[in-house]
Amino acid sequence: MEIYLDNSATTKCFDEVAQAVAQMMTEDYGNPSSMHMKGVKAEQYLKQATEVIAKTLKVNEKEIFYTSGGTESDNMAIIGTAMANCRGGKHIVTTPMEHPAVGQCMKYLEKEGFEITYLQPDASGCIRLEDLEKSIRPDTILVSIMAVNNEIGTIQPIEQAGDIIKRKNANTLFHVDAVQGYGKMEIYPRRWKIDLLSVSGHKIHGPKGVGFLYVNEKVKIKPIILGGGQQRGMRSGTENVPGVVGLAKAAEMVYANMECDINKMYCLRDYFIGQVSKIDGVSVNGAQGRKAAPHVVSVSVEGVRAEVLLHALEDKNIYISAGSACSSHKPVPSATLQAIGLPKELLGSTVRFSFSVFTTKEEIDCALNALRELIPMLRKFQRR
Repeated sequence: MEIYLDNSATTKCFDEVAQAVAQMMTEDYGNPSSMHMKGVKAEQYLKQATEVIAKTLKVNEKEIFYTSGGTESDNMAIIGTAMANCRGGKHIVTTPMEHPAVGQCMKYLEKEGFEITYLQPDASGCIRLEDLEKSIRPDTILVSIMAVNNEIGTIQPIEQAGDIIKRKNANTLFHVDAVQGYGKMEIYPRRWKIDLLSVSGHKIHGPKGVGFLYVNEKVKIKPIILGGGQQRGMRSGTENVPGVVGLAKAAEMVYANMECDINKMYCLRDYFIGQVSKIDGVSVNGAQGRKAAPHVVSVSVEGVRAEVLLHALEDKNIYISAGSACSSHKPVPSATLQAIGLPKELLGSTVRFSFSVFTTKEEIDCALNALRELIPMLRKFQRR
C-alpha cells in the first residue's frame, strides 16, 4: 500500500479534474484570443471557471487574475503593488515565516530601497497583533501575512489583522498568501479587508502550473509580465485554459464538501498527534486544535536526521516531507522553525506530515506503526 502524506507539497488530482483538463487539451483546445468559434468557446470556459472561483470567495469575477501558481501570484501581488504605490511610502510589513515566494520578494524590494519590518511570532508560530499594530506607519504601503504556515500549519489571525491594518492606515494594502489555507478554511476577502489573495491549484487537487490572484477592484497594481495584454492587461500571455478549467473544477469539488472534509482531517490530525506524541523523543510543533490547519503536522524527532527518517519511511512506501518541499532540496535551516525558537539540535530533525481528503485512518495507523518501529532503530544507528 502506498501512503502519501505530503499533501502540503502537492495533491493528487481529482479524477474529474484530470478528465476536464484532458478534454480542454484534446477537444476544446482553442486560444481564447482567437476570433473563431474555437476561440469563443475557450473564452466561455474561462468565464465559467471564473464565475465558480469568484463564488467561493464571494468576490467579483473581474477581481480574479490567473497565474502560473502561488509563486507568481505572490510576486505579482507584492512587487506589483510596491511599484504602483511607492510614492505613498516604501515601508512593508511581513513575517519571517513566509513562503520563499514572499520572502524573496521582500529581499528584492529591500535592494530596491524599500524598508521591511518582520513581525516575530510566538512559540506556536502566531503573530502578535499588538506588534502588527505598532508596526504600521503613515508610509506603510503593504502588509503580507500568510493564512496558514506551510511547515507547521499555524493559522494566522487574518480577520483581526485586517481590522487593525485598515484602522491604523486605510491606505495600507493587505496581501494574504492563502496557498495552504484556500479550501482548508473559510476565507472572506471583503469581510476580512483582504486586498490581495494568492491561491495555487495543485494544493487543492487541481493541476500544477496554475493559480490565481484576487485583487480588490480598488487596488492600484502594476503588471509584472508584459506582452499581448491578456486579462485586461494585468497578466499577459495566452491563458492556460486547461489549467484554469481544472482549477475551477477542483475548487468547486473542494467547496462542495469542505465542512465535512475539514472535520474529517481535524479528526485524523488530532488522532495522529495524540499517538505520535507518545513516542519517546518526539514533539509536535506549531499551534494545536483549531488554531492550526486541519492538514499539517510538524514533528521533531530527537536524535534522528529528517532526511534519514524520510527515506526510511519511503522504503515502506510512506511519503512525507523534510520541512517544506518547496525548498527541501536546499540544506538550509528552516526560517519558520528558527522563528518559533525550535532548539538548534531539532532544526535538522523535523519532518512534516500533511493530509488530504483521500487520507484514511488505516494509512495513519500504518505510518504510526512505521514510526514506532523506525525511530528507536534509527536513533540507535545514528548514535554509533
